[in-house]
Amino acid sequence: MANRLSTIFLSLCSLTLAVQVAAATLSGTVESEGKALADVVVTATAAAKNLKLPPAKLKSVTLSLDQKSKEFIPHVLPVKTGTAVFFPNSDEIQHHVYSFSPAKRFEIKLYKGTPTKPIVFNQAGVAVLGCNIHDWMLSFVFVTDTPYFAKTDSAGHWSIDLPEGDYQVALWHPNAANPDQLPNENVHIPTQQPLHHVIELKLARQSGKPPATLQLEGYSDGF
Repeated sequence: MANRLSTIFLSLCSLTLAVQVAAATLSGTVESEGKALADVVVTATAAAKNLKLPPAKLKSVTLSLDQKSKEFIPHVLPVKTGTAVFFPNSDEIQHHVYSFSPAKRFEIKLYKGTPTKPIVFNQAGVAVLGCNIHDWMLSFVFVTDTPYFAKTDSAGHWSIDLPEGDYQVALWHPNAANPDQLPNENVHIPTQQPLHHVIELKLARQSGKPPATLQLEGYSDGF
């Protein structure tokens, strides 16, 4: 009996070891016109040959996209499909947040503080956010089906932890001259070679000073 139990135990150990997958960190930098570029979303999508990999274990998270000094913070927020996002208003004045994008249509009318319910982004795509009071306020929620994504920091750097396998790496930025032609490349993990991309940006959005007072639905907001 003891020998039989030992055999079963060893078989289970072998099975456990068989499904373990090596992981590595893929990293890189992005620049435009020779300067580091922040707010670039980098996604890594598993190739078809990776379908046998165990699904990524993601913790359920609820994120926030704030409003401070009459600006959305952060300017770009990448999220996994199905993520709930709160929209706190940290200003002393009211804001009116909306999105007419096909990826997510919603509206949070004039409010202060934090709404009791978050907005759930359940479809892949880009939701462009605005404020119906302050026209220059702009933010982007990038919704992706892949669990492997990152956003470049102020130094243009990004990194993603990936299981061993083959992936397609893609880039997105709200000011890209042609978002459909941004760099895509196939990468095998593990790799020690950091990636470096250069992308072309269109002219930055101009934000002139708003008028002294804006009227909307009987609400007056003094700037």
